[in-house]
Amino acid sequence: MTQQETLGVAVIGAGMAGAAHAAGWRAATTVRSPFPAQVRLVAVADIAEPLARSVAGRYGYERTETDWRALLTADDVDIVSVVVANHLHREIVEELLAAGKHVLCEKPLSDSIEDAQAMAEAARKSPQVARVGFTYQRAPGVAALSDLVRDGTLGEVVHLNGRYYSDYACSPQVPMTWRYRGSPGSGALADVGSHLLAAAELVAGPIRNVSGARFRTVIPERPLPKGATVGHGLVEVTDETEAVTNDDWAGLTVEFDQASGTLEASRVAPGHPNGHRLEITCTKGSAIWDQESPSEIQLFLHDDQVAAHQNGFRVVKLGPGHPYIAEGYPMVAPGIGVGQNDTFIFQARAFLEEVVGLPEEESWPRCASFDDGLRNMRVIEAAARSAAADGVAVTLD
Repeated sequence: MTQQETLGVAVIGAGMAGAAHAAGWRAATTVRSPFPAQVRLVAVADIAEPLARSVAGRYGYERTETDWRALLTADDVDIVSVVVANHLHREIVEELLAAGKHVLCEKPLSDSIEDAQAMAEAARKSPQVARVGFTYQRAPGVAALSDLVRDGTLGEVVHLNGRYYSDYACSPQVPMTWRYRGSPGSGALADVGSHLLAAAELVAGPIRNVSGARFRTVIPERPLPKGATVGHGLVEVTDETEAVTNDDWAGLTVEFDQASGTLEASRVAPGHPNGHRLEITCTKGSAIWDQESPSEIQLFLHDDQVAAHQNGFRVVKLGPGHPYIAEGYPMVAPGIGVGQNDTFIFQARAFLEEVVGLPEEESWPRCASFDDGLRNMRVIEAAARSAAADGVAVTLD
């Protein structure tokens, strides 16, 4: 790609995550080195036109669309983020790829294994870049834990404990939406747990076995909204209710190649708006990352030169020696603010680098492939099979 070429970007879905994608594309060329192409912010598409206008206006997109299909023939659109309800992903992604667009699809890849398989097959056949967004793999603290394992500092992982607690659904007055419809495993485990699974595999390697899975629906029915809903907020509701068919909470035990793990996901954990946490115990020490304190990790290393009663976990402030920070922030120093919004910027930049053909060794780590997204869903499916069979062990291929 030459210096003069332009890449046009559009976002389908203007809800909370869609706005994060829109903001990420806007800032993607401001990190790392100067980008070798111009990025043009073209369109935000959403059936809710006022919402689309708001997001487009906030982040500098040129126009809005109320029908995503308008992007298929738009000559000024090269890259599209798909950030809508999971069951809509397949149709949109397949048509975008067929139209010659590069696609970044929000996680999870779809709402069914069958659709995810079809999407992965379409991506394999397409010359376009097709990736899925697991933004927590870009969190500097999560990437730092992965580096501490990979470079041998912590040794082999023995056990990983991970949880993703959230409270967006803890009120019974939160209205019924697509998030609360679906089979077991498509609730908290797919929504926030998919991030947890991806982060755990980045640190400890592929999950090979799932057992002891349990699901629980804490709030069995929810009121129907009177109008449209966006994100997780409370809106005016009717007196009519609908049964919740998927999981508010999920817990499972997993086996990696060399380690074991215990994982938990909840959308009904009061006081934890975004409580994503990983704790790893290894042969040479332990480490902890917690999204509620995202600018630091806790680290313990065996040290024979230090008396046991004087040793313990220490807080390490993330700084330019850790992933993404030196190239990702204008103020490069320990103790600067680090947050989830930044991961959308890093994700967008890595995607752009792949689109323009930057060699992998010169780029930030590639975004997850659709095959990676399919694997993530296979782990969720294995957990559902385990839970349905009273916790039986399920091996993944």
